[in-house]
Amino acid sequence: MRRDMDLMRLVVLKVEEDHQGPNHLVEYEDFNHQMVIEGFTPDQVEYHLKLAMQSRLFDMPGNAGWLYIFQGLTPAGHDFADSVRDEKIWKMTKEGALKAGGLTFELLGQLAKGLIKQQLEKHTGVAL
Repeated sequence: MRRDMDLMRLVVLKVEEDHQGPNHLVEYEDFNHQMVIEGFTPDQVEYHLKLAMQSRLFDMPGNAGWLYIFQGLTPAGHDFADSVRDEKIWKMTKEGALKAGGLTFELLGQLAKGLIKQQLEKHTGVAL
C-alpha cells in the first residue's frame, strides 16, 4: 500500500479532534465504525494510523494489544497538525511537493512550516 499524505494529514487531525483532554484516552478498534474517513477504506486508514504512530506523532500509554489507544498527540504531532491544518497552506504544501517530485513526511511538515512562516512575515512585517 502506498502512503497517502492527504490521509496522513486527516488521521492526525482526527486523533487531535477526538482527544478531549489530559485524562481522556482515544481508542480505536473497529475501522469500519471508528476513525472512518470518507473516501478511504478501513485498511487504508489503519495503515496510515500505524505510519503516524511509527512517526511518533501520538502519545501512547504503552502496549495496548489489539487496540489503538492514545493519550493525544506528541509535541511533534501537534507541530505537524498545526502546520497542515489550514487548507490553503496544505494545498500549497502539496503543490510544492509535487513540483519537487515528492518529499518525505518530515520534509513535508517542514515545507508547511516554511509556508506558515512566510505568511506570518507577510502579515506582521516581522522577519522570522
